[in-house]
Amino acid sequence: MRFKPAWWLNNAHLQTLYPVLLRRLPTLPIVKRERLATSDSDFIDIDWCGEEGLLVILLHGLTGSSQSHYIQGLQHLLQKSGMSSVALNFRGCSGELNRLARGYHSGDTGDINFLYKTLRQREPERPMAAIGFSLGGNVLLKWLGEQGDNISLNAAISVSAPLVLADCATKLDQGFSKLYRYNLIRNLVNFMETKREYLERVGLQDEARKIGQLGDLSSIKSFWQYDERVVAKLHGFDSAEHYYQLSSSRQYLHKIEMPTLILHAIDDPFMTESILPKQEELSASVAVEVTRGGGHVGFVTGNNPFNPHYWLEQRIPLFLKEQR
Repeated sequence: MRFKPAWWLNNAHLQTLYPVLLRRLPTLPIVKRERLATSDSDFIDIDWCGEEGLLVILLHGLTGSSQSHYIQGLQHLLQKSGMSSVALNFRGCSGELNRLARGYHSGDTGDINFLYKTLRQREPERPMAAIGFSLGGNVLLKWLGEQGDNISLNAAISVSAPLVLADCATKLDQGFSKLYRYNLIRNLVNFMETKREYLERVGLQDEARKIGQLGDLSSIKSFWQYDERVVAKLHGFDSAEHYYQLSSSRQYLHKIEMPTLILHAIDDPFMTESILPKQEELSASVAVEVTRGGGHVGFVTGNNPFNPHYWLEQRIPLFLKEQR
Protein backbone atom coordinates (compact mmCIF):
# COMPACT_ATOMS: atom_id res chain seq x y z
CA MET A 1 0.00 0.00 0.00
CA ARG A 2 1.86 3.06 -1.27
CA PHE A 3 1.67 6.42 0.47
CA LYS A 4 1.00 9.46 -1.70
CA PRO A 5 1.18 12.78 0.14
CA ALA A 6 -1.81 15.09 -0.20
CA TRP A 7 -1.03 17.68 -2.88
CA TRP A 8 -2.09 20.44 -0.50
CA LEU A 9 0.39 19.26 2.15
CA ASN A 10 3.37 18.97 -0.11
CA ASN A 11 6.30 19.21 2.31
CA ALA A 12 7.51 17.59 5.51
CA HIS A 13 6.55 20.43 7.82
CA LEU A 14 2.98 20.72 6.56
CA GLN A 15 2.63 16.94 6.86
CA THR A 16 3.96 17.06 10.43
CA LEU A 17 1.99 20.06 11.67
CA TYR A 18 -1.39 19.63 10.01
CA PRO A 19 -2.58 16.64 12.11
CA VAL A 20 -1.37 18.28 15.34
CA LEU A 21 -2.99 21.66 14.71
CA LEU A 22 -5.98 21.04 12.47
CA ARG A 23 -7.14 17.44 12.64
CA ARG A 24 -10.73 16.97 13.75
CA LEU A 25 -10.82 13.85 15.84
CA PRO A 26 -13.77 11.46 15.82
CA THR A 27 -15.79 11.09 18.99
CA LEU A 28 -14.13 8.25 20.85
CA PRO A 29 -16.19 5.42 22.26
CA ILE A 30 -16.09 5.07 26.04
CA VAL A 31 -12.48 4.97 27.24
CA LYS A 32 -11.86 3.39 30.64
CA ARG A 33 -8.84 4.47 32.67
CA GLU A 34 -6.99 2.06 34.92
CA ARG A 35 -4.11 2.81 37.26
CA LEU A 36 -1.38 0.22 37.78
CA ALA A 37 0.91 0.45 40.81
CA THR A 38 4.58 -0.06 39.97
CA SER A 39 7.17 -1.79 42.13
CA ASP A 40 9.01 1.49 42.84
CA SER A 41 6.01 3.06 44.65
CA ASP A 42 4.88 4.95 41.57
CA PHE A 43 2.13 4.30 39.01
CA ILE A 44 1.22 4.27 35.35
CA ASP A 45 -2.19 5.09 33.88
CA ILE A 46 -3.57 3.13 30.94
CA ASP A 47 -6.63 3.93 28.82
CA TRP A 48 -8.79 1.11 27.45
CA CYS A 49 -10.94 1.32 24.34
CA GLY A 50 -13.04 -1.66 23.22
CA GLU A 51 -13.39 -5.10 24.79
CA GLU A 52 -13.10 -7.70 22.03
CA GLY A 53 -10.70 -9.04 19.43
CA LEU A 54 -6.99 -8.44 19.12
CA LEU A 55 -5.66 -6.28 21.97
CA VAL A 56 -3.26 -3.58 20.77
CA ILE A 57 -0.88 -1.81 23.16
CA LEU A 58 -0.26 1.82 22.08
CA LEU A 59 2.80 3.91 23.01
CA HIS A 60 2.85 7.68 22.45
CA GLY A 61 5.72 10.03 21.68
CA LEU A 62 7.72 12.62 23.63
CA THR A 63 5.46 15.07 25.52
CA GLY A 64 2.45 13.15 24.17
CA SER A 65 -0.19 11.06 25.93
CA SER A 66 -3.22 8.90 25.27
CA GLN A 67 -4.88 12.15 24.19
CA SER A 68 -2.49 12.64 21.26
CA HIS A 69 -4.26 12.82 17.90
CA TYR A 70 -2.55 9.72 16.50
CA ILE A 71 -3.47 7.63 19.57
CA GLN A 72 -7.10 8.72 19.67
CA GLY A 73 -7.57 8.36 15.94
CA LEU A 74 -6.13 4.85 16.00
CA GLN A 75 -8.15 3.78 19.05
CA HIS A 76 -11.32 4.83 17.24
CA LEU A 77 -10.34 2.98 14.08
CA LEU A 78 -9.24 -0.19 15.87
CA GLN A 79 -12.56 -0.48 17.64
CA LYS A 80 -14.44 0.03 14.36
CA SER A 81 -12.31 -2.80 12.94
CA GLY A 82 -13.30 -5.20 15.74
CA MET A 83 -10.13 -4.79 17.79
CA SER A 84 -9.49 -3.23 21.20
CA SER A 85 -6.62 -1.16 22.49
CA VAL A 86 -4.91 -0.03 25.65
CA ALA A 87 -2.87 3.18 25.53
CA LEU A 88 0.02 3.46 27.96
CA ASN A 89 0.62 6.94 29.35
CA PHE A 90 4.30 7.21 30.13
CA ARG A 91 4.99 8.42 33.66
CA GLY A 92 3.68 11.90 34.29
CA CYS A 93 1.83 12.08 30.97
CA SER A 94 -1.70 11.04 31.98
CA GLY A 95 -2.77 14.42 33.34
CA GLU A 96 -1.58 13.59 36.86
CA LEU A 97 2.08 13.94 37.77
CA ASN A 98 3.89 10.80 38.94
CA ARG A 99 5.42 10.51 42.40
CA LEU A 100 9.11 10.23 41.52
CA ALA A 101 11.65 12.68 40.14
CA ARG A 102 12.33 10.21 37.33
CA GLY A 103 9.95 10.12 34.40
CA TYR A 104 10.39 8.30 31.10
CA HIS A 105 12.88 8.33 28.24
CA SER A 106 13.54 6.83 24.82
CA GLY A 107 15.15 3.68 26.17
CA ASP A 108 12.95 3.04 29.20
CA THR A 109 11.39 -0.36 28.52
CA GLY A 110 10.52 -1.23 32.11
CA ASP A 111 6.96 0.06 32.03
CA ILE A 112 5.99 -1.52 28.70
CA ASN A 113 7.38 -4.81 29.98
CA PHE A 114 5.41 -4.42 33.23
CA LEU A 115 2.22 -3.64 31.30
CA TYR A 116 2.69 -6.58 28.96
CA LYS A 117 3.25 -9.02 31.84
CA THR A 118 0.18 -7.66 33.64
CA LEU A 119 -1.99 -8.16 30.57
CA ARG A 120 -0.57 -11.63 29.92
CA GLN A 121 -1.27 -12.71 33.50
CA ARG A 122 -4.88 -11.67 33.06
CA GLU A 123 -5.38 -13.20 29.62
CA PRO A 124 -2.61 -15.69 28.80
CA GLU A 125 -4.08 -16.76 25.46
CA ARG A 126 -5.37 -13.47 24.11
CA PRO A 127 -3.83 -12.32 20.81
CA MET A 128 -1.93 -9.06 21.26
CA ALA A 129 0.00 -6.53 19.21
CA ALA A 130 1.88 -3.33 19.99
CA ILE A 131 2.32 -0.01 18.17
CA GLY A 132 4.68 2.81 19.09
CA PHE A 133 4.97 6.33 17.72
CA SER A 134 8.17 8.39 17.69
CA LEU A 135 9.79 7.97 21.16
CA GLY A 136 7.25 5.21 21.82
CA GLY A 137 8.38 3.51 18.63
CA ASN A 138 11.99 3.49 19.82
CA VAL A 139 10.92 2.12 23.21
CA LEU A 140 8.90 -0.60 21.49
CA LEU A 141 11.69 -1.74 19.17
CA LYS A 142 14.25 -1.79 21.97
CA TRP A 143 11.89 -3.82 24.16
CA LEU A 144 11.18 -6.29 21.34
CA GLY A 145 14.92 -6.80 20.82
CA GLU A 146 15.59 -7.20 24.54
CA GLN A 147 12.83 -9.79 24.96
CA GLY A 148 13.37 -11.86 21.82
CA ASP A 149 11.12 -14.93 22.02
CA ASN A 150 10.21 -14.34 25.69
CA ILE A 151 7.08 -12.48 24.60
CA SER A 152 4.17 -13.41 22.38
CA LEU A 153 2.74 -10.81 20.00
CA ASN A 154 0.96 -11.26 16.71
CA ALA A 155 2.59 -8.12 15.36
CA ALA A 156 4.39 -4.89 16.23
CA ILE A 157 4.57 -1.58 14.36
CA SER A 158 6.92 1.35 14.91
CA VAL A 159 6.14 4.73 13.34
CA SER A 160 8.65 7.58 12.93
CA ALA A 161 11.02 6.18 15.57
CA PRO A 162 14.35 7.93 16.30
CA LEU A 163 16.42 4.78 15.75
CA VAL A 164 19.74 6.57 16.42
CA LEU A 165 19.16 9.11 19.16
CA ALA A 166 22.39 11.09 18.84
CA ASP A 167 21.78 11.74 15.13
CA CYS A 168 18.23 12.86 15.85
CA ALA A 169 19.27 15.19 18.66
CA THR A 170 21.80 16.82 16.31
CA LYS A 171 19.26 17.08 13.47
CA LEU A 172 16.96 19.08 15.72
CA ASP A 173 19.70 21.70 16.06
CA GLN A 174 19.52 22.47 12.34
CA GLY A 175 17.35 24.65 10.11
CA PHE A 176 13.57 24.68 10.50
CA SER A 177 13.82 21.67 12.82
CA LYS A 178 15.00 24.04 15.54
CA LEU A 179 11.40 25.24 15.87
CA TYR A 180 10.29 21.75 16.89
CA ARG A 181 13.23 21.52 19.26
CA TYR A 182 12.37 24.89 20.84
CA ASN A 183 8.77 23.87 21.51
CA LEU A 184 9.69 20.43 22.88
CA ILE A 185 12.48 21.72 25.12
CA ARG A 186 10.27 24.50 26.48
CA ASN A 187 7.56 21.99 27.35
CA LEU A 188 10.04 19.62 28.99
CA VAL A 189 11.69 22.33 31.08
CA ASN A 190 8.34 23.74 32.20
CA PHE A 191 7.17 20.23 33.02
CA MET A 192 10.17 19.62 35.29
CA GLU A 193 9.58 22.85 37.19
CA THR A 194 5.88 22.05 37.60
CA LYS A 195 6.80 18.58 38.80
CA ARG A 196 9.28 19.87 41.36
CA GLU A 197 6.65 22.20 42.79
CA TYR A 198 4.10 19.38 42.87
CA LEU A 199 6.43 16.99 44.70
CA GLU A 200 7.17 19.65 47.29
CA ARG A 201 3.46 20.39 47.73
CA VAL A 202 2.53 16.74 48.36
CA GLY A 203 5.40 16.20 50.79
CA LEU A 204 7.76 14.17 48.60
CA GLN A 205 10.71 16.35 49.51
CA ASP A 206 13.47 13.86 48.63
CA GLU A 207 12.14 13.50 45.09
CA ALA A 208 11.65 17.26 44.73
CA ARG A 209 15.23 17.76 45.88
CA LYS A 210 16.52 15.50 43.09
CA ILE A 211 14.99 17.85 40.54
CA GLY A 212 16.19 20.92 42.42
CA GLN A 213 19.75 19.58 42.32
CA LEU A 214 19.65 19.73 38.52
CA GLY A 215 19.93 23.51 38.83
CA ASP A 216 18.33 26.23 36.74
CA LEU A 217 17.15 24.54 33.53
CA SER A 218 15.97 27.71 31.78
CA SER A 219 19.24 28.04 29.83
CA ILE A 220 18.80 24.65 28.11
CA LYS A 221 18.45 25.07 24.36
CA SER A 222 19.13 21.64 22.83
CA PHE A 223 18.38 17.97 23.40
CA TRP A 224 22.08 17.30 23.95
CA GLN A 225 21.94 19.73 26.87
CA TYR A 226 18.61 18.50 28.24
CA ASP A 227 19.58 14.85 28.06
CA GLU A 228 22.96 15.60 29.67
CA ARG A 229 21.55 17.63 32.56
CA VAL A 230 18.17 15.98 33.14
CA VAL A 231 17.65 12.56 31.56
CA ALA A 232 21.13 11.21 32.28
CA LYS A 233 21.18 12.40 35.89
CA LEU A 234 17.66 11.24 36.78
CA HIS A 235 17.92 7.87 35.05
CA GLY A 236 21.42 6.68 35.88
CA PHE A 237 23.39 7.40 32.71
CA ASP A 238 26.91 8.81 32.70
CA SER A 239 26.10 11.42 30.06
CA ALA A 240 23.81 12.23 27.15
CA GLU A 241 26.11 10.26 24.87
CA HIS A 242 25.95 7.25 27.19
CA TYR A 243 22.14 7.52 27.23
CA TYR A 244 21.99 7.70 23.43
CA GLN A 245 24.35 4.74 23.01
CA LEU A 246 22.38 2.43 25.31
CA SER A 247 18.88 3.56 24.32
CA SER A 248 18.96 3.76 20.51
CA SER A 249 16.84 0.93 19.13
CA ARG A 250 18.63 0.31 15.82
CA GLN A 251 21.19 -1.94 17.55
CA TYR A 252 18.34 -4.23 18.75
CA LEU A 253 16.62 -4.84 15.41
CA HIS A 254 18.53 -8.06 14.66
CA LYS A 255 17.21 -9.61 17.89
CA ILE A 256 13.49 -9.10 17.22
CA GLU A 257 11.49 -12.32 16.91
CA MET A 258 7.96 -10.92 16.42
CA PRO A 259 6.59 -9.85 12.99
CA THR A 260 7.51 -6.16 13.03
CA LEU A 261 6.91 -3.30 10.61
CA ILE A 262 8.95 -0.08 10.77
CA LEU A 263 7.31 2.88 9.00
CA HIS A 264 9.47 5.91 8.25
CA ALA A 265 9.29 8.99 6.03
CA ILE A 266 12.53 9.97 4.35
CA ASP A 267 11.67 13.66 4.87
CA ASP A 268 11.01 13.35 8.61
CA PRO A 269 12.21 16.71 10.04
CA PHE A 270 13.16 15.09 13.34
CA MET A 271 15.82 12.84 11.84
CA THR A 272 18.12 12.14 8.92
CA GLU A 273 18.38 9.31 6.41
CA SER A 274 21.48 8.10 8.24
CA ILE A 275 19.38 6.53 11.00
CA LEU A 276 17.84 3.94 8.67
CA PRO A 277 19.16 0.42 9.20
CA LYS A 278 20.85 -1.64 6.52
CA GLN A 279 19.25 -4.93 5.54
CA GLU A 280 21.90 -6.96 7.34
CA GLU A 281 20.96 -5.23 10.62
CA LEU A 282 17.41 -6.63 10.51
CA SER A 283 16.19 -9.97 11.73
CA ALA A 284 14.03 -12.01 9.37
CA SER A 285 10.99 -10.82 11.36
CA VAL A 286 11.51 -7.10 10.65
CA ALA A 287 10.38 -5.19 7.57
CA VAL A 288 11.11 -1.51 6.90
CA GLU A 289 8.87 0.63 4.70
CA VAL A 290 10.26 4.03 3.77
CA THR A 291 8.06 6.64 2.11
CA ARG A 292 9.35 9.67 0.24
CA GLY A 293 7.01 12.02 2.09
CA GLY A 294 4.94 12.04 5.23
CA GLY A 295 6.92 14.09 7.75
CA HIS A 296 6.93 13.05 11.39
CA VAL A 297 3.86 10.95 12.32
CA GLY A 298 2.00 12.78 9.55
CA PHE A 299 1.29 10.67 6.47
CA VAL A 300 -1.73 12.70 5.36
CA THR A 301 -3.16 11.83 1.94
CA GLY A 302 -6.29 12.57 -0.10
CA ASN A 303 -7.24 14.98 -2.88
CA ASN A 304 -9.79 17.00 -0.92
CA PRO A 305 -8.44 19.44 1.72
CA PHE A 306 -11.82 19.25 3.45
CA ASN A 307 -11.66 15.45 3.69
CA PRO A 308 -8.10 14.39 4.54
CA HIS A 309 -7.16 10.72 4.93
CA TYR A 310 -4.64 9.42 7.43
CA TRP A 311 -2.63 6.72 5.69
CA LEU A 312 -1.35 5.21 8.93
CA GLU A 313 -4.92 4.30 9.81
CA GLN A 314 -5.11 2.27 6.62
CA ARG A 315 -1.64 0.73 6.68
CA ILE A 316 -1.61 -0.25 10.35
CA PRO A 317 -4.86 -2.28 10.43
CA LEU A 318 -3.84 -3.98 7.17
CA PHE A 319 -0.56 -5.18 8.67
CA LEU A 320 -2.29 -6.34 11.84
CA LYS A 321 -4.81 -8.36 9.84
CA GLU A 322 -2.05 -9.89 7.70
CA GLN A 323 -0.35 -11.27 10.82
CA ARG A 324 -3.38 -13.00 12.34
